[in-house]
Order: sequence, then structure tokens, then C-alpha cells
Amino acid sequence: MVAHALPHAAGQPHALPLREVRTRLTQLVAMAELTDTVTTITRDRDSRPVAAIVPAGAARTQAQARADAERLATVTAGWARRLDASHQQSVRRHAAELRAVTEALAEAWAELDRRSTPGGDPTLDRLRAAHADLLGR
Repeated sequence: MVAHALPHAAGQPHALPLREVRTRLTQLVAMAELTDTVTTITRDRDSRPVAAIVPAGAARTQAQARADAERLATVTAGWARRLDASHQQSVRRHAAELRAVTEALAEAWAELDRRSTPGGDPTLDRLRAAHADLLGR
């Protein structure tokens, strides 16, 4: 039997039946090593993949994959805690600034009320009404 060169695009996976893989194993391993080609192995009369020939750098053990996932989860949890703490700090800072602005406005309105009684200036009355609406009174 003559073994023809396998047509492929570098880096593109392709599937071969087990019978053909047996006859071309050396060639397929060399392709994986040199071109990062992934070869999916199927049963001889079934197109479902059952195994693969992959470059060594791409092969990961289940333990390595689990360790990577755990490390990623730990890092993600750390960032989530940092973001939550930053959010809480921003909420507290915003609440404090809002209280300060509300108090300053209350002082300004008290001074305006002392200088101009309600009902005396229509423009100021519209501002009082808008401010009351803003405060939900």
C-alpha cells in the first residue's frame, strides 16, 4: 500500500479513521510536532471522534486542567472581593458627599428664607418648589 502525503492546512484539525492512523502514525506525529496539527481519530466505520494526536504543548492532564481552573477561580474570587470592597467604599463616599451637599443646600435655603420670605419672589418660589420636588417633599 502506498502512503500518500496528507493534505492539510497548518494548525487545522482533521479526522482520520483508526486504520489509516495505524499506517501513518509516524507521519501524523511529525505533523503534530512540526506544524501544531491536531488529528482526530475516528472508528473505521464511524465519524465520531474517539481520540486525538495533538502537539505535546497542547496536551493537558486532567490534574493540570483542574489546577488551572482552581487557580483561575482563586484569582477571580480575589478580584471580585477587591471590586466589591471598592464598590462599598464608593457607596459610602457618595453617601457622605450627598449628605454634605444636602446640608449645604439646607443652609443656603435657610439663609434665602431669612432674606426673602416665601411668596415674595416668583423665581425663587419656582426654585423652592423644584428643590422640594427633588427632595420628595
